[in-house]
Amino acid sequence: MGILKSNKETRHSLLLKFLEQHNINHLNLLPLADDCSFRRYFRVRKKNKDLVIMDAPPDKEEVIPFIQMSELLNAYGFSAPKIFDKDVKNGFLLLEDFGDKTYTTALNDLSKEIDLYETAVDVLIEIYKLKDFDHAIRLPSYDQKKLQSEALLFIEWYLEQRLQLDISQQEREHFMEAWIDCFRQNESVKSVLVLRDYHVDNLMVLSERTGVRQCGLLDFQDAVIGPASYDLVSLLQDSRRDINDETTSLMLDRYLEGIGGLDNRDNFMRSYYTLGTQRALKVFGIFTRQDILYGNSKYLIHIPRLWRYTLANLEFEGLGAIRAWINKNVPQTFIDKETKIIENL
Repeated sequence: MGILKSNKETRHSLLLKFLEQHNINHLNLLPLADDCSFRRYFRVRKKNKDLVIMDAPPDKEEVIPFIQMSELLNAYGFSAPKIFDKDVKNGFLLLEDFGDKTYTTALNDLSKEIDLYETAVDVLIEIYKLKDFDHAIRLPSYDQKKLQSEALLFIEWYLEQRLQLDISQQEREHFMEAWIDCFRQNESVKSVLVLRDYHVDNLMVLSERTGVRQCGLLDFQDAVIGPASYDLVSLLQDSRRDINDETTSLMLDRYLEGIGGLDNRDNFMRSYYTLGTQRALKVFGIFTRQDILYGNSKYLIHIPRLWRYTLANLEFEGLGAIRAWINKNVPQTFIDKETKIIENL
């Protein structure tokens, strides 16, 4: 307990020193919402404008990927928070403030839904069209091994820790093997820059800007090179909100038309459903881990939605191996009970 307190005090003193270098009074700091990480954010007013301070403990988080991606995205005409100063060694950044109007907030007005999603989809179309960006920054590949390890979070945290199901080593191996065939659905889809957390909580409304720059981008430091379908399914199968079928269909058509992929729709949709399933299973694990390890249970409310996406995606014939595994290892009674418990929270 003493060590934990000491670490917090050291972190606080480092933050104060960073603030002093910029003539910022710590009493003016306003904590902003945390994400599923060890990063913290604060807003401060300086010279008649708001700025954001990122506090990313170096032993838990890296700031260099964020810096590199911010510079890359802005260079290509997108809106990522610009970096005004940095302390890489201690994990502090002074950032441009995009305000409080997230897509989550703006979508409370459903009359704006189509316009907002069109802009978000247009960002992905422009990302698809980028050329030679991989020479500007070296990003890891979102390969089969990485996708499999993420899907395994479903077993390790959700099934075993939350549902208390006993999954044998043999069944874990069968799960991993099943994904090998499923991931072949991605082979016909172009590899592009994938931001990975492309959803309404990480998109900002910047109405004073034009075109794709009206959509502010956050939480992109884990970007990779991977299938073009990944960020689109993250947006349209968002664990945080329901999107009606009509809007989803319109956005899929807009994206495929924008990338010139209407003739290749079937191939793209195979990858879309595959990665929609993989992402949902991964998020089951992430949300459960947040609850068990850090006492952050606010994301559990989204689990019934994740199950709806998962079960709908599994109707796709190319996911038969995963569908069979879940039918065998996750009884429907557990799913029904889980959904009922969470909906009554």
